[in-house]
Amino acid sequence: MNDLTAILISVSAVSLIAFTGIIFIGLREELLKRILTALIGFASGNLLGGAFLHLIPEAMDAEVAVTPFYYVILGIVFFFALEKFLYWRHCHEGECPVHMFVYLNLVGDGIHNFIDGMIIAAAYIVAFAGGNYQFGFVVTLAVIFHEIPQEIGDFGVLIYGGFSKRKALAYNFVSALTAVAGALITYYLTALQGITNLLIPFAAGGFIYIAATDLMPELHKKSEGNASLIQLVTIVAGIVLMALLKIVMEA
Repeated sequence: MNDLTAILISVSAVSLIAFTGIIFIGLREELLKRILTALIGFASGNLLGGAFLHLIPEAMDAEVAVTPFYYVILGIVFFFALEKFLYWRHCHEGECPVHMFVYLNLVGDGIHNFIDGMIIAAAYIVAFAGGNYQFGFVVTLAVIFHEIPQEIGDFGVLIYGGFSKRKALAYNFVSALTAVAGALITYYLTALQGITNLLIPFAAGGFIYIAATDLMPELHKKSEGNASLIQLVTIVAGIVLMALLKIVMEA
């Protein structure tokens, strides 16, 4: 097996993780609505944990001329502007049937998956060059374990935002396919690997914006005692899971 074949198999496997939400496809609408609050809380914690525990530290380790926090801020401002444009484009004539954070989540997740594809391709290129073939496989497993909880949260976000279950699965998969694009670009144009240093903090800014300005305000709409407790627990669970994944990846 050559390095390109290994890369394509790995990123295809990662992309298929987008269908994790299929476990909820057979649930009745009433039951699905009951667990959506938990999924939104989990997704909020997942995004915050991914940004602060994975993406930003990764960006800080890179050798760049400009501090990565500028790109984090740029990501936040960009997603604010994007949300304003999408709202004006689709909802200026009345109430919007689909919340804007749905599209923002797809864009942010697409960038994140693109980065994952770049990382996997780079890992296999290094692995095949150095003869350490297991390295690419280990990195792929780390990405898969990272993606499973995130894709579950993403599915909940898309459903809560107005997508049907089937549409949510389809769009989530299309967003996941950017990993293939990222891998191919990295493989054929390795000089573009430096783009990762810009995209990582940019994606972190997008994650922070989506979690803090779109998802958490939605949680505030349900302030009953039990609902609030579930929200807190699932947010913390999302953050803790990202922390545990970081520990495992660094072990």
